[in-house]
Amino acid sequence: MKVETFTEILGADYYAGVPDSQLKALCNYLMHTYGIDPRHHMIGANEGNCTALAAGYHLATGKVPVVYMQNSGEGNMINPVASLLNDKVYGIPVIFVVGWRGEPGVHDEPQHIYQGEVTVRLLEDMDIRTCIVGKETTEEELRSAMTVFRPMLESGKSVAFVIRKDALIFEEKVVYRNEHTMVREEIIRHIVQAAGEDPIVSTTGKASRELFEIREENGQSHKYDFLTVGSMGHSSSIALGIAAQKPEQKIWCVDGDGAVLMHMGSMAVLGAAKPSNLVHVVINNGAHETVGGMPTAAGAVDLTGVARACGYAYAASAESFEELDLELRKAKELETLSFLEVKCSIGSREDLGRPTTTARENKEGFMHYLREV
Repeated sequence: MKVETFTEILGADYYAGVPDSQLKALCNYLMHTYGIDPRHHMIGANEGNCTALAAGYHLATGKVPVVYMQNSGEGNMINPVASLLNDKVYGIPVIFVVGWRGEPGVHDEPQHIYQGEVTVRLLEDMDIRTCIVGKETTEEELRSAMTVFRPMLESGKSVAFVIRKDALIFEEKVVYRNEHTMVREEIIRHIVQAAGEDPIVSTTGKASRELFEIREENGQSHKYDFLTVGSMGHSSSIALGIAAQKPEQKIWCVDGDGAVLMHMGSMAVLGAAKPSNLVHVVINNGAHETVGGMPTAAGAVDLTGVARACGYAYAASAESFEELDLELRKAKELETLSFLEVKCSIGSREDLGRPTTTARENKEGFMHYLREV
């Protein structure tokens, strides 16, 4: 179905969301139509944030907003759905559009399998009536679903469209770019060299995939790395949990700007804990690049200033490989909580692979190595 038809049937003029590759057609359409405009389209830090933005829109206009997300974001939206939107509280109606990663019977990555199994059940448990949209869904079927949903929305209930792979199409090409020149894979290559045999915790998405392939290319063991393939935004907290138990061992966290924004409160926790053996590297391309390149708010945020305000003893930014190597050497030598923002271009190799080991194998190898160091 053309995304233009889908949005016309929904009949909304406000969208808030976190980009998802399954919803790339919708994301590109919204960027093409609205860009980032607080009146019509916002990309939030996390799905709970988007739900609250939508609630504010409804309070101001009385109209029904749309919140879009990957199904992995359902956990982030549960609190505002249950304690803000629900008709036993304020009765604020929202149309949720949820990309169905890990749909049963459809091959996907391990972090999506269980989430895919419980996607519809979680929505139903939150008293959200659902409609599944696939490639075969007709315009008439979608209009019929909205006819059923409208009285529910008018009564203060929320509804959801669960979107299967390739269900929506958008024919206009949207290109995402920035002015930075360093490529993320090369940045990670420099981090690996600087870290040596220090353990690395890497964030979800392409960063972990690139780290895995760099180890393969170098003929190195994967035991040094914990690849956080899911739970976006939590890598730095995992790294803190490790660093606190291994105070004599330098621990590196390779993070992304979208992940940092998703749970930025973890930076305050890190700053308060002040682990002297932790290096927090944020590769900032100002984009949700793994799922298509849609922008994050990080392009306009002083992340080093945030780190200092949160209590990081040292914070710096690098925009060239010369600056990067200098700061990586400092981070290796400093005995204090360090933060390094690395400005990065948008994009990756088209032939970028995925880890060939299982998540369990990665965990067990990493834990065994931590016992050794």
